[in-house]
Amino acid sequence: MQVRRRGDVGPAVAEISSTLTALGLLSAPDGHGAVQHAVFDQAVEHAVRTFQQQRGLITDGVVGPATFRALRDATYHLGGRPLAYLVSAPMTGDDVFALQEKLLELGYDAGRADGTFGPQVELALRSFQRDYGLVIDGICGPGTIRALRQLAPKVRGGRPVLLREQERVRQAGPLLRGKRIVVDPGHGGPDRGAVVGATHEADLMWDLARRLEGQMAATGMEALLSRGEDSSPTDPERAAFANETGADLFLSLHVDANHSPLAEGVACFHYGTPNGTSTVGEALSGLIQRELSARTGLLDCRSHPRTWEPLRMTRCPAVRVEVGYLTNPGDLARLTNPGFRDLVAESILIAVKRLYLLGENDQPTGTFTFSDILRHELAKAE
Repeated sequence: MQVRRRGDVGPAVAEISSTLTALGLLSAPDGHGAVQHAVFDQAVEHAVRTFQQQRGLITDGVVGPATFRALRDATYHLGGRPLAYLVSAPMTGDDVFALQEKLLELGYDAGRADGTFGPQVELALRSFQRDYGLVIDGICGPGTIRALRQLAPKVRGGRPVLLREQERVRQAGPLLRGKRIVVDPGHGGPDRGAVVGATHEADLMWDLARRLEGQMAATGMEALLSRGEDSSPTDPERAAFANETGADLFLSLHVDANHSPLAEGVACFHYGTPNGTSTVGEALSGLIQRELSARTGLLDCRSHPRTWEPLRMTRCPAVRVEVGYLTNPGDLARLTNPGFRDLVAESILIAVKRLYLLGENDQPTGTFTFSDILRHELAKAE
């Protein structure tokens, strides 16, 4: 779809404002509920920013593909339409999210509640239908909706899918050998990402990914790159690659840019919504953030939950790392130094090691080294 921003007019803007009004984020100008916002004005932009903030999207006030899909998904409510697994075009929406939440509360493993009706949701739904004497068709229709509402649990909480994530990490053990990690260098091919002079985000992140891949291979890990040097998969394709390869972790590497040269620092992002977060993703995000801040001198911009597609659509814990701003002279000088990129790769690897150590035989932030990891791996292997 065409990106919509302040100053645009037409039916698409009217549709956006209608959705925002229905969500209670935008007041109708005539005061009687009729939507007259056919112009993307300041009020619409403010409502879009509010919606984006609520949904964990990039808060830029611009309606691009991700924001438009989120607006569309927000219009669906459980029971408003039949839900089923469609291989060619999986159904998404708040109603799917609500279905996943209900199945999880009842003890059925519908996977991470991400608002997408995939094969795991269908399997959980069929199990529910079988256990409660319903027609086992994998379709969430009126009969299934009634049963789900009648069987609402008396005790809520615990987030079983998140507990499963933690248990998988515990069972994986402290050794890095054999762990499968997808390293995702941002952008690529014709998509250059942030560009300052002759420095391109796509090239920097490709180089960083190769350095991280080499360090991981030295520890016995299986590091897989999500793209080639001259290719640029879509975000869903990157997530699908991680899912198809059975990755244990997904690490997406980026740098940022800003109209202000004063913007600087490193930030990490993990999947999270107001209703819950990827516990392991949050832990890894925090570990990477602390290691990078302590070792590189980059400003600590902290770790944040987001619902971006690569974080939401991966079945394994996922983290996106924004390693500085190309538009900041200090960050740019660091990032164009190959030795600095080696240090960034080492910091990320050490954070991954800390995740699997679960606090045992660990050392203070910023003091663990690549040599320490190799010695630990060798000692444990013997």
